[in-house]
Amino acid sequence: MDWQNQKVVVLGGSSGIGLATVTRLAAAGASVVAVGRDRRKLVDALSGIGGPVTGEALDCTDRPALERFFGGLGRIDHLVMTLSGGEGAGPFAELDLAALRRGFEAKFWPQLDAAQTALPTLRRDGSLTFVTAISARIANPGTAGLGAINGALESMIGTLARELAPLRVNAVSPGVIDTSWWDRVPASMKTELFRQQSETLPVRRVGHADDVAHALQFLLENTFMTGAVIECDGGLRLL
Repeated sequence: MDWQNQKVVVLGGSSGIGLATVTRLAAAGASVVAVGRDRRKLVDALSGIGGPVTGEALDCTDRPALERFFGGLGRIDHLVMTLSGGEGAGPFAELDLAALRRGFEAKFWPQLDAAQTALPTLRRDGSLTFVTAISARIANPGTAGLGAINGALESMIGTLARELAPLRVNAVSPGVIDTSWWDRVPASMKTELFRQQSETLPVRRVGHADDVAHALQFLLENTFMTGAVIECDGGLRLL
């Protein structure tokens, strides 16, 4: 693919997987629009990236704001959605369903709103790529809520790929990735979890944001891929 002639929008592009994706695609020569909620954080994150990268501060839970953004953007070739939230985990018997609802509001609905509002802007044979999570594909106790959020997204991928063709629709399903997402848990808990993962995962390490960004770039580049969910989890689903 000639990235020099490709325009990509990355939602959630100011940190973690989103920022790694922006960095990777910009290095390949793409024109990238990175979207983040916090303007200062976005500016700081993009300051060290070379290439044709611009930033846009936007709350992706705001449907009218999304409509204004995509309406003024001009044609784009690809949309990557790395939006996520941190709520919805815990044993089902004690699960705070209000928190789970907030988890849907932070990840499921913004990704759908963004995908829908971007359709008139996306190139007819471009690509639409979601980021879900491996919780949709494993049966670990305490992750039923997270699995529901990500499973809801994944259940739509195949149907959307057929319905929106020749636009390609895919997703990447990450496992445990060392990003700022884990800053919300106590440091000792994170350290112990990462130690356990490094000992039990077949690849013997936790993932990095660029691992997922690499998978996302592949889906954008490979024009024979649609309706696919790539598991980028270090083998966690096999345990």
